[in-house]
Amino acid sequence: MTGYAVTKRDTAAGAITVELKSVNSRFLDLQFRVNDDLRAVEPAMREAIISKLVRGKVECRLSFGRKTAEGASQALNQALLATLAELQSQVRAQFIDAAPLSVAELLRWPGVIEEAEIGQDTLQADVLATLQQTLTAFLDSRAREGAALQAVLETRIDAMEAIVARITPLVPQLVAQFQQKATERMQEALGLASKDGAVASLPREEVLERIRQEVTLYGIRIDIAEELARLSAHLAETRHILKKGGQVGKRLDFMMQELNREANTVGSKAAMKELADASMELKLLIDQMREQVQNLE
Repeated sequence: MTGYAVTKRDTAAGAITVELKSVNSRFLDLQFRVNDDLRAVEPAMREAIISKLVRGKVECRLSFGRKTAEGASQALNQALLATLAELQSQVRAQFIDAAPLSVAELLRWPGVIEEAEIGQDTLQADVLATLQQTLTAFLDSRAREGAALQAVLETRIDAMEAIVARITPLVPQLVAQFQQKATERMQEALGLASKDGAVASLPREEVLERIRQEVTLYGIRIDIAEELARLSAHLAETRHILKKGGQVGKRLDFMMQELNREANTVGSKAAMKELADASMELKLLIDQMREQVQNLE
């Protein structure tokens, strides 16, 4: 699921900023953007995030602005300044025209201004506290999106249930009509419409019985009552999963597979245009639901 949250916390050591953002993914793909001097806290952050999330391509950014040491006499790294002065002298001895370092360049040099001493335990506790605050806001944003997606999915379920309710009463009638037409065509093909009492040396009644058996068996093969009953049950279970909430993504993935299987069977058995059209409508709605289900935790 998509989501975004950012939290900034001011501490005695400096400003901590934790940013979380995610895009859709079937699995959890966690990436960190952390400065090298804060890598030690990454495992604890990873554990905290994994305990709350199971899906999504999630990026976590951690930035930390240190406070400089107080007092001018303590603000400069004298040893580093001496080293820079010596290196500058060596360079200018070989390159006479080289310009000397300016004060601004020296102050921007990494490490010239000493930073406050920071206890790693205290820093890690502050970072994790900031992360927990960010996670709470992040989960809230995903919950709001989830509620909107739930409404969309429920409209698709309503549409599918309406299709099933529309075609279920037609199934016995359609099967009976098909059997009637098939019987008439087979009788015509065998010449039974004539007054002759036998065909291919078989008594008329025996041939008619064989026709009825074959048509009945084929009628059973095209009967989709069981598939429609399973579709109704799967739709009811899908609605129940959505209302129950929690981590529903993987369970809904499974339900989409089951719904698609039954819709395909309806299509393969469809001997009438009404059933074929209904199967196509069902599969279109299932595809729409499947795309949205990928967005759910």
